[in-house]
Amino acid sequence: MSVFRKIEQSIETVVERGFRRAFRSQLQPVELARKLAREMDDHKTVSVSKVYVPNEYTVYLAQPDREAFATYESTLTGELAAYLEAHARAMGFSLVAPPAVLLETDDDLRPGEFGIACRVVDVPGGAAAPPADAAPAPVAEPEPAPGPSPAPVANPALAGVSGTQVISAADARAGGIAPESMTLVMNGVRTRVSKRITTMGRSRDRDVVVPDPNVSRNHAEIRHVGYDYFLIDLDSTNGVEVNGQMVKRHALADGDVITMGTTEIRVEFA
Repeated sequence: MSVFRKIEQSIETVVERGFRRAFRSQLQPVELARKLAREMDDHKTVSVSKVYVPNEYTVYLAQPDREAFATYESTLTGELAAYLEAHARAMGFSLVAPPAVLLETDDDLRPGEFGIACRVVDVPGGAAAPPADAAPAPVAEPEPAPGPSPAPVANPALAGVSGTQVISAADARAGGIAPESMTLVMNGVRTRVSKRITTMGRSRDRDVVVPDPNVSRNHAEIRHVGYDYFLIDLDSTNGVEVNGQMVKRHALADGDVITMGTTEIRVEFA
């Protein structure tokens, strides 16, 4: 059994045991844990000798789900953050600070649906100071004479060290960490999705005009929830396909092909 599977089973046991009786929502905490881990995997950035991942995760929930979690929110977010830290350690990812999980309400979501936004956030003011009543640090023993200095590296923050490493946000940015944006490619024309809700259809007042007689005037829309993009069919006449499958609501991924009428639209993330 892999290390990650052991961790996954552990979080299922701990979270589900503590919350199974309390939650009446269709959405279960273990679903959030699995999706958060996938978000960490999907948003990693490979640098010279490390793999960086976000450390702050905001989970957007429907109002009924948020209310179901309200009484246990602090405990739940703590368990999810601990799970993410264990996952990062098991996978050898690097973090700028310990993971944090926040819950927010999104009125556009239905019960059982959720979105996740993740980003890199540095520790305010640098390293945390010890508590005021903490015991004084012991006197250090004399250090042995220093040995040969290690060979210099172009960026010390990117030096290879095993395990989960904490770096500054500035070094993370230097390593190329950046949120993804989505682009639609239709008939060779590229359109970057920059709005919270992007409308699609044959009508000229749509954000993405699809000049196809088989496409409804107001055919579909793309909703940007956190870092997720959902394609939603607006009860169109001929429906919407993604990768050859009819969908009513679909979380888009890089390389997906949307078919409206006879028109294909390719999804690209960068």
